[in-house]
Amino acid sequence: MSDGRDAARRSSGDEPWGGVSPFSIKTKLGALVVISVLITTGLSMIAVHTKTELRFITVFSMIATLLITQFVAHSLTAPLDEMNTVARSISHGDYTRRVRENRRDELGDLAQTINAMADELEAQDSQRKELVANVSHELRTPIAGLRAVLENIVDGFTEADPETMRTALKQTERLGRLVETLLDLSRLDNGVVPLKMRRFEVWPYLSGVLKEANMVASARAGISSGSGTHTRSDVHLHLDVSPPELTAHADPERIHQVVANLIDNAVKHSPPHGRVTVKARRGPQSESLELEVLDEGPGIPRSEWHRVFERFNRGQVTRPHGPGSDGGTGLGLAIARWAVDLHGGRIGVAESERGCRIIITLPGLTSVQS
Repeated sequence: MSDGRDAARRSSGDEPWGGVSPFSIKTKLGALVVISVLITTGLSMIAVHTKTELRFITVFSMIATLLITQFVAHSLTAPLDEMNTVARSISHGDYTRRVRENRRDELGDLAQTINAMADELEAQDSQRKELVANVSHELRTPIAGLRAVLENIVDGFTEADPETMRTALKQTERLGRLVETLLDLSRLDNGVVPLKMRRFEVWPYLSGVLKEANMVASARAGISSGSGTHTRSDVHLHLDVSPPELTAHADPERIHQVVANLIDNAVKHSPPHGRVTVKARRGPQSESLELEVLDEGPGIPRSEWHRVFERFNRGQVTRPHGPGSDGGTGLGLAIARWAVDLHGGRIGVAESERGCRIIITLPGLTSVQS
């Protein structure tokens, strides 16, 4: 931004020297001509007073002028060589290289422009990688649930009755909805993400979310048992909704992302045979909803609270309970914050005597982005 302001300042004539910067290349080239003339004139005057032969004066004048010209030329071509090297690295996909911004002339402005371009390209490359990771993270849950249902049917543990097939169909439909959200993710930079708001009963809705979470845990347990690794199917999920007839006005698919990711994170960090509680209450304002997810794990240090919802951040608790557990991609809480922000709500870590306690407040019919 500074290069734009400097250009505007130069064009408006606010700078001294008639709108020409005293550090510009034009000034330096003009100074080179003036100095060369002064050297030649000075040596000529010395030759007249000392009666030195003109040929010696001409040689000395040429040598001095060439030395000064070489110095100025080097000061101009050296940064151009550096910029060429950095630009070539950027064209090959290395966005970490930068040009030194230690000049106050046109080459300094060009260096700032190249660095700004490199920053933008690096940010876009990072966003592209994060998008792939986000999609993989979101598709994993319904795929695991669908696989669990189908494997149980194939292995003969479950009959292909209408109820079981409805569960499989539900997971397939969720996969389709998640694929549709790819278009929404592409609009994140512009802030244009549609919300499909509707009113729904909280108890049956959250009960379905917890049921899917249990089904995913069972799927992972079946997959892990074959390799002898520890599973997290021992964690008990508890739902507490008060009053039982509580309703909410929000986008159910987005809120599903929030609750599912928070439960997944809480289960990973719960102790063996631990308990994860999901609470729902009326919020402090009319039509608002307050959700709470509480686990019995080691908790999050207060110093990490401000970084919890950053992408790829796994905090200081980098190893969940269980030797076969992994820390995930560090995207679950970031996705949860994104979905809550779309509703104009708030999400954050709260004080807790034990474990980690995360509270979400949704505004309901007011202050919601459309």
